Amino acid sequence: MVPTAKQSASLLHPALCPRISVMRLDDYDNDIQVSDQRGQSFGGGGGLGGLLGLLPLLMGRKLGCGTIVLIAILGFFIFSSGGLQLGSGGGGSAGSAQRGGTSLESSCNIDAVSKEACNTLSSLDNTWEQVLPGFRQPTLVFYSQRGQSGCGAAQSAMGPFYCPTDQGIYLDTDFFRQLDQQMGAGGDFARRYVIAHEMGHHIQKLTGVAEEVRQRQARASQEEGNALQVRMELQADCYAGVWAGKNRDRLEAGDIEEGMTAAHAIGDDTLMKEAGRRPVESMFTHGTSEQRMRWLQRGLQTGDPQQCDTFAARTL
Repeated sequence: MVPTAKQSASLLHPALCPRISVMRLDDYDNDIQVSDQRGQSFGGGGGLGGLLGLLPLLMGRKLGCGTIVLIAILGFFIFSSGGLQLGSGGGGSAGSAQRGGTSLESSCNIDAVSKEACNTLSSLDNTWEQVLPGFRQPTLVFYSQRGQSGCGAAQSAMGPFYCPTDQGIYLDTDFFRQLDQQMGAGGDFARRYVIAHEMGHHIQKLTGVAEEVRQRQARASQEEGNALQVRMELQADCYAGVWAGKNRDRLEAGDIEEGMTAAHAIGDDTLMKEAGRRPVESMFTHGTSEQRMRWLQRGLQTGDPQQCDTFAARTL
């Protein structure tokens, strides 16, 4: 039986109470790397056709049957939520990062969610600089509906993602409204967990894990490649937990519950069920809701990235 998000969170923090919580983070440092594509125009095609082109780039694999089914599921959400479009075109990738000064202030202070994202990035940078030798900062790239990354077109229906080519974390903050209103996973820590997960992919890029997995996927069947991708995503969840665990003194009652609720909401089995599909394990690329909660929990409990080796784990 899959535990509820509340039950899983209670294992970590029995004193949780059902109230709105706010994780206490300092204001962002002026050396964070932020790029802002909001307000820029990205023309060209869109819709599901563009999604077909972007997904293989993000997954680092060829298009196969499992991916096609996931595209169908994503298409269900795209068109049922108002027809979000995938833009294409050039310009505006993370390579043009804004550092300090007016541009950074402007990007981070457009609204409260942008400020929160910048504060989260700053905390993540500071935490991983102490944990990982040779850590290099990623760039947080804000965009609205359409954008452009080093991995190709970006669009809000994909949700936040990490592009290893330009080491950018791409974020359309409208996703957080979907996370809250459509998936029932609101709260500041839920939003911070999402960004921390993408930072986890940046850590995989820096440690060489991402490239090793990409090479293994290129030689694997679609089912084997999907299984490797699940381990990648669960490790990123665990790394998100490591960040939270190392900042446990800044957590408020209810924060962990928000994170577990978000992890549960974006499990492959839950998303497939919500889309009216029967969950098929061979088509999973991110892990079940139970697995995502479990690995987030492990990172939070241990605060040790060495405990996040999903590739050595016999069971996930």
